[in-house]
Amino acid sequence: MKVLTIKEPFATLIKNKIKYIETRSWKTNYRGELYIQAGVAKLSKEVKERKELSYLYNEDDLNYGYIICKCKLIDCIEMTEEFIEKEKQKNPNNFIAGRYEVGRYAWVLDEIEPIKPIRVKGQLGIWNYKGSE
Repeated sequence: MKVLTIKEPFATLIKNKIKYIETRSWKTNYRGELYIQAGVAKLSKEVKERKELSYLYNEDDLNYGYIICKCKLIDCIEMTEEFIEKEKQKNPNNFIAGRYEVGRYAWVLDEIEPIKPIRVKGQLGIWNYKGSE
């Protein structure tokens, strides 16, 4: 199964269906099933200082170092001014939880389902999980 490691609190926001677009600086041609793994790095000062973001999660519910949900990656869209404005209006919480800038990429997630957490060591990029580690 393909896995994407995402820093907290963003991985948990996906698991909780608050965030359905993962914003990245790079595009992917991959489409299909994807596990989301919460990275082990603790919350950065920058993230902690984003008040509007802090209302969307509970720090006690974060799952550092675990695969916490599965989903389908259904699209990867290069962001334009129009796309960004549309997303900002459509779902303000999703917008707060991303980095929306022209030229970055919106990885659109669907069919998000929490799973029993699986402890794994994360990796960069999209990587393969082969079962028990």
